[in-house]
Amino acid sequence: METTTPTDAYVIGIDYGTDSVRALLVNARTGAEVAQAVHPYARWKTQQYCNAAKNQFRQHPLDHIEGLEATVRQVASHVPAEQIVGLAVDTTGSTPGPVNEQGVALALLPEFAENPNAMFVLWKDHTALAEAAEINQKARSWGGEDYTKFEGGIYSSEWFWAKIIHVTREDEAVAQAAYSWMEHCDWLTLLLTGTDLHDFKRSRCAAGHKAMWHESWGGLPLEQFLVELEPKITLLRGRLYQQTFTADEVAGHLSEEWATRLGLTTKTVVAVGSFDAHAGAVAGEIEAYSMVKVMGTSTCDIVVAPMNEVGEKLVPGICGQVDGSVIPGMLGLEAGQSAVGDLLAWFRQMLEWPLNTMLASSKVLSPEQQQALRQEMSDNIMVELNKAAAAVDPEESQVLALDWVNGRRTPDANQALKGAIMNLTMGTSAPQVFRALVESICYGSRQIVERFEQNGIPIKQVIGLGGVAKKSAFMMQTLADVLNRPIKVAESDQAPALGSAMYAAVAAGIHADVVTAQKAMGNGFAETYEPNPARVADYQRRYEQYQAFGQYVEQATELRGGEVAETELVSHA
Repeated sequence: METTTPTDAYVIGIDYGTDSVRALLVNARTGAEVAQAVHPYARWKTQQYCNAAKNQFRQHPLDHIEGLEATVRQVASHVPAEQIVGLAVDTTGSTPGPVNEQGVALALLPEFAENPNAMFVLWKDHTALAEAAEINQKARSWGGEDYTKFEGGIYSSEWFWAKIIHVTREDEAVAQAAYSWMEHCDWLTLLLTGTDLHDFKRSRCAAGHKAMWHESWGGLPLEQFLVELEPKITLLRGRLYQQTFTADEVAGHLSEEWATRLGLTTKTVVAVGSFDAHAGAVAGEIEAYSMVKVMGTSTCDIVVAPMNEVGEKLVPGICGQVDGSVIPGMLGLEAGQSAVGDLLAWFRQMLEWPLNTMLASSKVLSPEQQQALRQEMSDNIMVELNKAAAAVDPEESQVLALDWVNGRRTPDANQALKGAIMNLTMGTSAPQVFRALVESICYGSRQIVERFEQNGIPIKQVIGLGGVAKKSAFMMQTLADVLNRPIKVAESDQAPALGSAMYAAVAAGIHADVVTAQKAMGNGFAETYEPNPARVADYQRRYEQYQAFGQYVEQATELRGGEVAETELVSHA
């Protein structure tokens, strides 16, 4: 156990990512990271309840509960329980799930235990394309407020209402049993506190960026608007919320059940939940007009700006602008890309397929040896690809890619779009293709930076954090070259969890506000990537080719019908 003094105070940040949950025990006064633990989701690891061909990605709440107990008990064992004064949860989003009147996730009930529609609909689930298109059409035509205007003007299939309407239409049993729906970050906070569902404090971060909540129209969209979209959700709005709360506020205290299960006490404060990228931005020491890029399976770009300076400016095609969603008192703006680590992992899996197939048929190696060799090859492939791709002379490879394998999040949400690669020849190598994929991610990031600046939000510095930022020097150098800006990389390996710990420290009364917590608990920056002047001009030319390629593919998608009408809405944003 850590050596402590009676005045020491600790907080725990709990970060639910796409593949695993991480818990981080932090000294609330200094930010020193005492212990961390990671737990992969067992069911998700084997892709249970998912269908990638249909873009269906669901997660069972048992994965989340098992990970919560395993990680928090492990880190909490390092200090006396009574000195752990607060904790907070961040999650991916929008990841909503249906609950009964007691707040129990439907998939925890026997009759729904194997039903994907009763589980949490992961952020990357794009089964609600048609419903998102309907929301966009209705917002522009119904004659009332355009409820998408603070969410970039285009509602995405990745978000709250589109997913709820899709599941409600597809599954009558779930529609009847769902008393309400909750974002993942809200449900976990409810679970930990045991608060009555009707009194529970919902996350402003989640509500403002994904559920069309805004103070100017009194909260959520009017019931008339929602019911015209889908009559089956007539009662839902009244079972949700009007008020929302920032992540530095107290949601409650640990219930007796969860204090026992986690090895903590009922005096431990639980802060209001948030999304992983927003918490990560806090740990990345975000300040006015910084862009923090939280780079994992996808990338979320977070910017904050003073409310009085933004005024009535609206940035089209982003994922929302919400008062207090990152730092209370400042406007939080979100953008991002749907595939970053996911895009690179897709290419790795393509290369691994023959290797895995041959291993599976091996009569020489045991299953354990096969798995060990499979893991070793998987790890080494990414290392070697990064090295070889960094050595490719861009002038000798004309391969160009689009980073839309999960659709396009921003600018201008269009999840019907697909990835593409051009200029392949018989001489094209795997490192050249990998380099083109990395470059495409960086070009997509540049489009986002330009969209902010074209609409009066200057980007004064860029900060990278997350697994990709920490592990891939090649990616970060390419990003610096494409943006022609220095890129700082945050020190912490667990930035979202550290940001949640900062929120918890404020909720527990250790720090007066989030900015004070940042200054006291921040870990600083590991390194800075400076742009290479010799590459900047070449990347400018290739960026223009990327833009033209994207326009061609988008127009071709529209000519094919776009799969859904969502593509048609981009031009109206």
